[in-house]
Amino acid sequence: MIVSELTKYLEDWAPPGAAWEKDNIGLQVGSGSVKIKNILLALEINYEVLDEALKKNCNLIFTHHPLIFSPLKKIDTQKDSKAQLISQLIKNDITLYSAHTNLDFTKDGVSFELARVLKLKKVKFLENEESNQYKIVVFVPEENLENLSKSIFDAGGGIIGEYENCSFQLKGEGTFKGSEKSNPAIGKKEIFEKVNEVRLEVLVDNWKLNKVISAIIKNHPYEEPAYDIYPLKNKNVNYGAGAIGELENEMGLKEFLQHIQKSLKLTNFRYVKGKDSRIKKVAVCGGSGSDLLKNAIDANADAFITADIKYHTFQDAENKILFIDAGHYETEIFALNVVEKKIKKYLEEKLEDNINVFKFSGSTNPIKFYKQ
Repeated sequence: MIVSELTKYLEDWAPPGAAWEKDNIGLQVGSGSVKIKNILLALEINYEVLDEALKKNCNLIFTHHPLIFSPLKKIDTQKDSKAQLISQLIKNDITLYSAHTNLDFTKDGVSFELARVLKLKKVKFLENEESNQYKIVVFVPEENLENLSKSIFDAGGGIIGEYENCSFQLKGEGTFKGSEKSNPAIGKKEIFEKVNEVRLEVLVDNWKLNKVISAIIKNHPYEEPAYDIYPLKNKNVNYGAGAIGELENEMGLKEFLQHIQKSLKLTNFRYVKGKDSRIKKVAVCGGSGSDLLKNAIDANADAFITADIKYHTFQDAENKILFIDAGHYETEIFALNVVEKKIKKYLEEKLEDNINVFKFSGSTNPIKFYKQ
């Protein structure tokens, strides 16, 4: 199996189009055409991760945080530590691939895995993305409906939540008259024609739009297929930020804080008290998610767990919601579990039992806690 086969599978789950537009995701260093030996997963790459990859004969490293975020103006291997790391990856024929905000914003991604670790039930997005979908309407003869529908669904159209192949169909009558230069699939040129057609409506994510349109043009029987594209303001149920769910049993404040400490394996964390002493509904966002504070409050969450919270943001939450800064690394690291699970499942399906998947055995967290 080559790198691009695996990354395509991952991107079908966490598509690049779902990422923050300024993010630098995907292939960082190396080639998609390289045959995979073994795979190492880490939150980010440093020399310790690289050393472990070499020891375990891994020529593909998957990270959540991209190595290259801002454009590189030069690669100075004498003075720049990042350039030195890139140089070592290239010298050792190691490919580096990153899934960052696309993994944050996808279902079962970073925040969903954090919710699972905290044993939350009925988990859904805290804030769904919006205005990133289109409705495509295409008119097709009845006898060609099934084939065209399938081509659209195969191209990624018609997915709503846990449902696929979703469409609306309405029968009607289409008319046309081809010029002398036309080549109509039905009827004759320069003759006014009437055809029993179906109005087919399908929802499409914006990053799949061109692929779906290409499928329509390729598979439609007409020389000039008629279709409309409507931009939508809808919230996208398939992608969003953060997650919210419920504990199976309500907990008191002390019990809940102990639950967080044990579940996330924390030595300490920061928090402010909310308005309630009992905790049932919990919002989470792996990494820096304090911008979602209002969303958590509006959703009537009793607690909100995220990271990188500023002092004044804590003040905004005090006596409104139990607001917890559990650490950036600590709230994202569990996402590697679901990535590992998905990759292993894919390798098993493809009968690639000679490829091993490892998680970095150390910690890339630069933050240390002083203990006297």
